[in-house]
Amino acid sequence: MAARPRFTSRATVLVLVLCSLVAILAYPTRQFISQRAEISAQRAKADHVRQQVEQLRRDKARWQDPEYVKAQARARLHYAVPGETPYIAADPSGAAARPSASAAGPSADAAGRPNAAKPWYAGIWDSVDAADTAALAPATPRPLPPSPVGDPTPHDH
Repeated sequence: MAARPRFTSRATVLVLVLCSLVAILAYPTRQFISQRAEISAQRAKADHVRQQVEQLRRDKARWQDPEYVKAQARARLHYAVPGETPYIAADPSGAAARPSASAAGPSADAAGRPNAAKPWYAGIWDSVDAADTAALAPATPRPLPPSPVGDPTPHDH
C-alpha cells in the first residue's frame, strides 16, 4: 500500500479559503468592535452632559427666586439690607492668615486693613494695580547714556 499524503488537494484548498476568509473579515471585525466602544463612550459622554444640563436648569430656576438672589448677594458680596449694620469678624490671632503672607506678618492694604477683611473685588483691583506697577518698573535699572560734553541735561531718545 502506498502512503497517503498528509494533506490532500481538497484539504489544502479548504485551508486556504478559511485563511483568506479570516484575513478578509479581520479588519471589518476590528472596526466594528472599535466603533462599538466609541459609541458606548459617546453615550456615556451624552449622559454626563445631560446631567450637567439638568443641574444648570436647576441652578437657573434657583436664580429666578428673588430670595435666593438676595441671600447670594449678602453672602458673596457682603450686601446688607438698609437699616442693618454689617459686621465682618477678623481673627485677631492671625491663624486664618493666607499662606502667601510674608514672614514679617500679614499684609495690609493702603488703608491699613488686613487683606482677610477686604471684599473679593478689592483683591482683584489690588492684583491689577500690582501687575501695572510691575509692568512699569524695569527689571534691572539701566544707566543713562552719557550726555554730550556741551549739553548738561541728558536727552531721552
